[in-house]
Amino acid sequence: MLSEMKDLGSPIAVTGSHAQRVSGSLSGSAELFPDEQEEMEVSREVSTVAYVSMNRSRLYRSPSMPENLNRPVLKRIVKCQDNETPVKVKRRCSRAHNEPEGGVTLKKTASLSNMDIIKILDQDNGLRQLIGDFSKVYALPTVTGQHQDLRYITPETVAALLSGQFQSLIDKFYILDCRYPYEYKGGHIKGAVNFHRQEDIFEFFLKKPLLPSVPQKRLILVFHCEFSSERGPKMCRYLREEDRAMNEYPALHYPELYVLKGGYKEFFPEYKDLCEPQSYCPMHHQDFKAELMKFRTKSKSWNVERRKPPKQHLEWKLLKRALSSRIKLWLLKMARL
Repeated sequence: MLSEMKDLGSPIAVTGSHAQRVSGSLSGSAELFPDEQEEMEVSREVSTVAYVSMNRSRLYRSPSMPENLNRPVLKRIVKCQDNETPVKVKRRCSRAHNEPEGGVTLKKTASLSNMDIIKILDQDNGLRQLIGDFSKVYALPTVTGQHQDLRYITPETVAALLSGQFQSLIDKFYILDCRYPYEYKGGHIKGAVNFHRQEDIFEFFLKKPLLPSVPQKRLILVFHCEFSSERGPKMCRYLREEDRAMNEYPALHYPELYVLKGGYKEFFPEYKDLCEPQSYCPMHHQDFKAELMKFRTKSKSWNVERRKPPKQHLEWKLLKRALSSRIKLWLLKMARL
């Protein structure tokens, strides 16, 4: 029986022979080092047990099977619960695998909406604070207002402007009161000029553009109406559009335009001493209903006429089209050559 086990390569037989060889070698060295005999015996027992445990798995293995058998590592099957699907289990396992040590988890940050971005850009933080020709920043501190494309200033800033606190930067300034004449006569800011028609603004500012007396200083315009919600912003946009049309982009005659936030209604209660006369006539005053209807009718007719393109503009457009067509033909001829 013992010989058959040796022929089959039984681990029991190998273990016995191996133990005899180990004991023989250790007995010879024990005489030379008697003090270390106990430690040698302990080491011999540990090595014998490890060799037996390693060969235990080979008891029922066929002798023809190779010793080093690379078996594929099988994945652990995750059993789904009653209320779970394989997709949920997969997601849970991936989250557990990707979770960093220490229990630190990543949270999704809230994204800013379009309105929040616009509010941030409108704040006086250096962004979008360049004047119309992009040459420098605005001289006056600006605030957010109803119209996002315009620059607003507070009544306090206008009062500081009137008291001369910005003389080091500003050479001239004009306050354009865009209300109707009866409102202007009923009370206006000191030094303000009444412009309730677009034609008047064009004649005064654009027919012969004004220049600052000191080139290093600035010339600014401040628009307002009763609430600075319609008429004042409309006049400000008109001047900017006409100024753009007269100059090569981005050059402008008046690059620095402002709108008084809240209009005369917000300015008058706080700074009555800066108004003349010291009174306030609203647009819908009971004594001026007829004049209100007259000015509104005229303003509508002015808007209709303004929508019609001038004859000079039409001729210029036709000339540009003719020149562009000729240039295209010339380029085609040159390409063929």
